[in-house]
Amino acid sequence: MSSHTHHTYHLVDMSPWPLTGSISAMMLTTGLIKWFHQFSADLLYLSFVGVILTMIQWWRDVVREGTYQGLHTGAVMSGLRWGMILFILSEVLFFFSFFWAFFHSSLAPVVEVGSFWPPSGIQPFNPFGVPLLNTTILLSSGATVTWSHHAILNSNHKEALQSLMLTVMLGLYFTGLQAFEYVEASFSIADSIYGSTFFVATGFHGLHVIIGSSFLSVCLYRLYKCHFSSYHHFGFEAAAWYWHFVDVVWLFLYVFIYWWGG
Repeated sequence: MSSHTHHTYHLVDMSPWPLTGSISAMMLTTGLIKWFHQFSADLLYLSFVGVILTMIQWWRDVVREGTYQGLHTGAVMSGLRWGMILFILSEVLFFFSFFWAFFHSSLAPVVEVGSFWPPSGIQPFNPFGVPLLNTTILLSSGATVTWSHHAILNSNHKEALQSLMLTVMLGLYFTGLQAFEYVEASFSIADSIYGSTFFVATGFHGLHVIIGSSFLSVCLYRLYKCHFSSYHHFGFEAAAWYWHFVDVVWLFLYVFIYWWGG
């Protein structure tokens, strides 16, 4: 009689990647602080290498156990779905704090900012310029990732690949435009509470776009390698859910911070 217990759950093997990931993240934080204070950026570059190598190898292990070893059963997939839902919920609360800070300052401006909003000396962005273009880009990317999802469900590999590639390109285009917007800004993160809330909220959203683009790029590679089928493609679903979350957050940022708040 076998001593192994057969069940539908996958007990993961021991892995070094949580340790290397946490060490790299700590190095990244320390390296950023050093760089902000005009010290050498060597630690920052080293931490980037550590984070990227950890991502590649951890993703490789997850793909191996789910695609090639068949360890992601229905019960495991259900757990992964709930994990992704709870993660996105935590991200909602994360951005909720930024909107709370913005509304707290804008709905009742204190005398320190001139008792009006935006504060004196701040020239906000024209919401009908680059921000509106970025809104169009992100909404279009939400449509293309949905198109890719439906193509996967219909086993249309070519359309799924093309539409997902278009989604990644739109995400990179958005990031480039936001970087251009930051360079051209007439105020900085140090310019009163407006500058602080604006750059923290939009900056963290930009970081999430970069993370989402990376997530979708991995899915694009896996799609090219035919890892997904019409009934087994949760990796793509998780990336699509995350991307739609990024889209919705941007709509709130555009309406309340760029348009109403400006």
